[in-house]
Amino acid sequence: MAGLKTDSPTPTALTVHSQSRLLEVAFSDGMEFKIPFELMRVYSPSAEVQGHGPGQEILQTGKREVGVVALEPIGNYAVKPVFSDGHESGIFSWDYLYHLGANQTELWADYTGRLSQAGVSRDAPMSGKKGGACASH
Repeated sequence: MAGLKTDSPTPTALTVHSQSRLLEVAFSDGMEFKIPFELMRVYSPSAEVQGHGPGQEILQTGKREVGVVALEPIGNYAVKPVFSDGHESGIFSWDYLYHLGANQTELWADYTGRLSQAGVSRDAPMSGKKGGACASH
């Protein structure tokens, strides 16, 4: 996945709302999104969450209260959030943040569907998962 497409909207403002656990993003096309930290965390684009290919995703649970303790810029195309649970290997491109914001309803439905299918609660602690060679912990 390369960097930004040339016609992609870019953020004009990024605001971390620690109390409400939301990342507010205003884009150059006029769209504004409030993306819950939990949604960002469970859809982190890192290999630790996404696995190494389709069907390798690791279902994230117990992330309702997760916070963002830092938001590090990555060039002029992305940010890397540092989450309060120690996760910090996901790089969120502007396109990906836009995708999360624009598709929140569908993404939440997909997430809750996967939780239901797995028979686990959204608030269940993560099972003793040990990641593969790319685990960052």
